[in-house]
Amino acid sequence: MALTVAVQMDPIQSIRIAGDTTFALMLEAQARGHRLYTYTPDRLSLQGRSVTAYAAPVTVQDVEGAHAALQPPQRIDLSEVDVVLMRQDPPFDMAYVTATHMLEKVAARTLVVNDPAEVRNAPEKLFVLDFPELMPPTLISRDRAEIDAFRAEHGTIAMKPLHGHGGAAVFRVSREDPNFGSMFDLFSATFREQWVVQRFLERVTEGDKRIILVDGEPMGAINRVPAKGDIRSNMVRGGAAGASELTEREREICATIGPELRRRGLVLVGIDVIDGHLTEINVTSPTGIRAIKRLGGPDLAVSVWDAIEARLSARRGGAPVL
Repeated sequence: MALTVAVQMDPIQSIRIAGDTTFALMLEAQARGHRLYTYTPDRLSLQGRSVTAYAAPVTVQDVEGAHAALQPPQRIDLSEVDVVLMRQDPPFDMAYVTATHMLEKVAARTLVVNDPAEVRNAPEKLFVLDFPELMPPTLISRDRAEIDAFRAEHGTIAMKPLHGHGGAAVFRVSREDPNFGSMFDLFSATFREQWVVQRFLERVTEGDKRIILVDGEPMGAINRVPAKGDIRSNMVRGGAAGASELTEREREICATIGPELRRRGLVLVGIDVIDGHLTEINVTSPTGIRAIKRLGGPDLAVSVWDAIEARLSARRGGAPVL
């Protein structure tokens, strides 16, 4: 049967559809006959046990600039839709956290992807620390003595904001870098929370692999290579994506974390692996689906919707979603 799907996202009119995973999910949902609504997180409201949103019915097509036909917004009760896709981009700030609390109120009746409580409890650069054996040496701190000791032990480090995204404010700092004091002062003044300090992985120049897991299973990957003169591989920072297969080590990483992702209801996850080291587990609004398909890989939007419909069927006692 046709499902009603509400997509919580950034304004659909402003997205770049060529690389937008949310848009790929909407195209596949529409192809399956599901009804789509879209709304931004600021249109959420909570009164008593009722969570509502002013959401616009929408149809989509894969045509840049004419990709979304919106009808006037209407007030919908999110407990009466089948699926909510929580797909707004970070920053993972208090507005994001508030949205997870609100959607948690309907999660018993409506399937929210990814599970909002687990998204809240799994900040991307902290959740990964549940698997230290898979990671490079990593410190979460803003204490100068701790960071100095870490640098003394590990040499060149990467420093980045704990709740940063898109490669913003990622720095490579050598053991004797004369700019470190100024950088420490800048981070201290800019970020109230601790930040990430990690042994720098020199082979990042060969690529930072994004692996997409669907319901805990690795389904596809791309290798993102930094632009010349940069250490950041994010495509929004000029990184170039290439087709990639998984190594034995990367399959081991996926096999280790997959059961926990599935248990937590994290249906769509993107992990980052550099030189065989897990560096991030992205659960808020992971991307990469369209790039994988463009480079000759599978259409993972199909896999995601298969997983969503299987979860709905299980909730409903095995009744298939037709």
